[in-house]
Amino acid sequence: MLTKKQRDLLLFIHERMKDDDVAPSFEEMKQALKLKSKSGIHRLITALVERGYIERLPHRARALEIKRLPETMGKQTASAARAVRNPTPFENIGSGSFALNIIPVFGKIAAGTPIEAIQDDGHTVALPPGFVGAGDHFALRVEGDSMVNAGIQDDDLVIIKRCDSAENGAIVVALVDEREATLKRLQRKSGTIILQPENDAYKPQVLEPKRVRIQGKLVSLLRHYN
Repeated sequence: MLTKKQRDLLLFIHERMKDDDVAPSFEEMKQALKLKSKSGIHRLITALVERGYIERLPHRARALEIKRLPETMGKQTASAARAVRNPTPFENIGSGSFALNIIPVFGKIAAGTPIEAIQDDGHTVALPPGFVGAGDHFALRVEGDSMVNAGIQDDDLVIIKRCDSAENGAIVVALVDEREATLKRLQRKSGTIILQPENDAYKPQVLEPKRVRIQGKLVSLLRHYN
């Protein structure tokens, strides 16, 4: 049984992570719950972890994973939320009696060095309700290991929401010089755009803004288990 504050925090984190899979900061949580200090947020998160509602992910800042939601939100919502956080074998995605969201797969994208611009390869993937929010989405197959510290591995299928802008810190599909696409974390600094890898073995790309066009933002990913 959750207290009102625990439930409010869990639902706030869930709503914020539906679009970009990035947890809100402790300051944002504190303001949302109208608490006086961040220590109260630490206690609430610890309680949610102990009760099995969320999990802290190691080696990643602000990395939280929702494991389940309160039963009062309904079984379908809770199972959909778990599906977003837990990689699902592709062959099992279409099971169930609910309507599926069908999105196109736009080939491969490098998570190491840029490759030629991605193109529609004619395939699609079926996602359960609640897996993606409103808007236009597409999927990409990841090549490379430069985003492993963000939990993105070689051969993962990333789900991307189509957009032409994103906030600092978002993981984006960036088109460089209108011909090469790459998956990186977006940073803006001193009039430049930095495409930042999540692997110390790779160097960031520092580019003039006119050379970079944002094509979409990471929503979630799927992992295929052999």
